[in-house]
Amino acid sequence: MARALTIDVSKLEYLKVEVTPEKVGLITLNRPKALNALCEELIEELNMVTRDMDEDDDVGAMVITGSDRAFAAGADIKQMKDRPFSEVSGRNMFAPWAELSRRRKPTVAAVNGFALGGGCELAMMCDMIIAGETAQFGQPEILIGTIPGCGGTQRLVRSVGKSKAMMMCLTGERVGAQEMLTAGLVAKVMPAEETLPEALRLAGKMASLSRPIVAACKEAVNAAYETTLDQGVLFERRLFHATFATEDQKEGMSAFSEKRAPEWRHR
Repeated sequence: MARALTIDVSKLEYLKVEVTPEKVGLITLNRPKALNALCEELIEELNMVTRDMDEDDDVGAMVITGSDRAFAAGADIKQMKDRPFSEVSGRNMFAPWAELSRRRKPTVAAVNGFALGGGCELAMMCDMIIAGETAQFGQPEILIGTIPGCGGTQRLVRSVGKSKAMMMCLTGERVGAQEMLTAGLVAKVMPAEETLPEALRLAGKMASLSRPIVAACKEAVNAAYETTLDQGVLFERRLFHATFATEDQKEGMSAFSEKRAPEWRHR
């Protein structure tokens, strides 16, 4: 029996949540008066929802989006500005923020408007970014006397290279969507009104495929961040071998040979 979402989405304060007929979990950040600034309560809800969707048989992929004006304009500075060093270090303040990057199902960020500071970091934790033409990305923490704290310095370098990452982090300057496409941070740039539909289309395509095979492929691509080329190729090969233990590999290759559409069993 399929496992449905266990949370009551009507009680969420900072998110709007729905599951589309294409089995895509759509999560909309919902703090419009604060340009979707990421407070701890929003992150707690996001972790709860994405954790639930990761276990839900009726969800095959997730899309995270904001408003036309802002994906997320950063972390909630008012919430953290007066905290002492002993508190932020002792409780490892941003540790819960990284939970999104550990989801097994694909995640797509649909970004319009500002994706700054924590908002840029949140988008980078997703598996791919679809950006509207007017989207702006930046790590402006240097302008308020601190540095990125949720992976910004690390994920930017891996996506756009050292020089551009240094420019963004050391000056706080914003970079447009087209430039981020050229640099490699963004997968596609769309007219603003087409950003979310395109993200949902791609997520729906991934959700229509074999769940265990999609998860294995995501794991293999992510391994490229952490390993040498030889180690990564070996890891990929082991995962490739493992797919031959699944029913979906047998079904997929049989369907190809028989010139028909596969019927995925997700096992």
